[in-house]
Amino acid sequence: MSTSPADPHLPAVHLRPPRNWINDPNGLVFHDGHYHVFFQYNPHGPQHANMHWGHYRSPDLLTWEPLPVALAPTPGGDDADGCYSGNAVSVDGRMVAFYSAHRNDRWWQPVTTAESHDNGHTWVKRPHLLIPEPPVGTTMYRDPYVWRQDGRWRMLVGSALDDGRAAAQLYESDDLEHWTYRGPFHSSDAATTEGPIGWECPQYATFGDHGVLILSDWTPQGGPSHTTVVTGREKDGRFEAAASPVPLDHGPDFYAPALLRVPGEDRWLMWGWAWEARDEAWAHETGWAGVLTLPREVSLTADGTVAQRPARELLALRGPRILQGTGHATRHEPIEIGQVGHTFDLTAVLVPDTTGTSGLRLITSTDGSEYLDISLDPTAGRLVVDRDHASPDARARGGAYTAPCPTAKRPNTPVELRVIVDRSIAEVYLADEQVLTLRFYPSTDGPWRLQARTTGSGRSEFAVAAWNLAAQDIRKESQPARWAAQSV
Repeated sequence: MSTSPADPHLPAVHLRPPRNWINDPNGLVFHDGHYHVFFQYNPHGPQHANMHWGHYRSPDLLTWEPLPVALAPTPGGDDADGCYSGNAVSVDGRMVAFYSAHRNDRWWQPVTTAESHDNGHTWVKRPHLLIPEPPVGTTMYRDPYVWRQDGRWRMLVGSALDDGRAAAQLYESDDLEHWTYRGPFHSSDAATTEGPIGWECPQYATFGDHGVLILSDWTPQGGPSHTTVVTGREKDGRFEAAASPVPLDHGPDFYAPALLRVPGEDRWLMWGWAWEARDEAWAHETGWAGVLTLPREVSLTADGTVAQRPARELLALRGPRILQGTGHATRHEPIEIGQVGHTFDLTAVLVPDTTGTSGLRLITSTDGSEYLDISLDPTAGRLVVDRDHASPDARARGGAYTAPCPTAKRPNTPVELRVIVDRSIAEVYLADEQVLTLRFYPSTDGPWRLQARTTGSGRSEFAVAAWNLAAQDIRKESQPARWAAQSV
């Protein structure tokens, strides 16, 4: 990972190679004392093509080491046009990667595997597809997710059905080699013009007898859309939802998250893909596109809400506190809180003015014309993140995005925020529960500063602290694709 000032938008602490394209996190697994994170990777350019599996590992979620590219397409093989998304497991001293074998002349992506017996440095592909054909009645089929539950191996595969519904298909196995199809684990309601056509990258986490099913919505017209989460319970091999699907992340730039249960702990980690929010030509000029989010801890609250917060290990990235301020702001008197770096971690407690929107403004230009607004709307009971003025370049996307915040409606009630900004990505956490992820592209290399503001006729109270973040030992470059897995 590069932190060169030559590109001020290249993230410093978020995981990605220094150049070229990445998308979905894949194969999250803890093996031999290390967290392994794989991802969709094009080693040849900043566009979605030539899909390989890039690979990093870490003993602590802080120091990351690039390993050789794990999977590469085999010319003329079942994955000749791409090693697409999947996951991995650690078993009997080896890692087994399950992935989608892509060919342009086949509409479905069969499930296949590769194994590593040397901690991920080299991989050997199986000679034949693991699951060569999709179930009857499917029109899309890809992205296996394998986990062990109650002494058996289970697999979900994302799909679309010929009646217009989306589905996550369930398989089971005793040995990882022979799989029995059990039918749809969960499916969407009858298709509507607004509903998803297919589900990509299904992920499943259990919390006691409750389950959390994460689904990435895909349509043939628009491609990847957004990610939803459904809570409920499993009964007789079927997942029964306890509530309607809700957004997993409320931002516009989050998709295809992947889960990992920490061994020996009742803790789930999650990474997601934050795509670019700028013109493709601009990304091509800079030579890179896509970034993985920071690892998040995912939990289930007593009321059935899926909560997220930054992984606790990330606190170690903080340097000395650079900013601390308390006070109140009025419409006529915004308060300058202080300067921050371009990669920082911020905590805030806000008591919003009930007569208007109140919050923080991250100002990224000396004249104040560039800024990212993070505010609370007590009338609507929501968090609002507005990037319309964050990137003066017309090739960057704008827009204001919201997350529910019922607490903001209660007068004199504090609202807690945590905001992690890394050059061109912001992850905004609301009370360690809701999250909103977006990309933005400031044009300045100068100092950034924070301001407290309100549009109401009263006053907004705030207490803010911030720390600049420093990347730990992240080595510069992954190995070339020539080290990719070989078929046997």
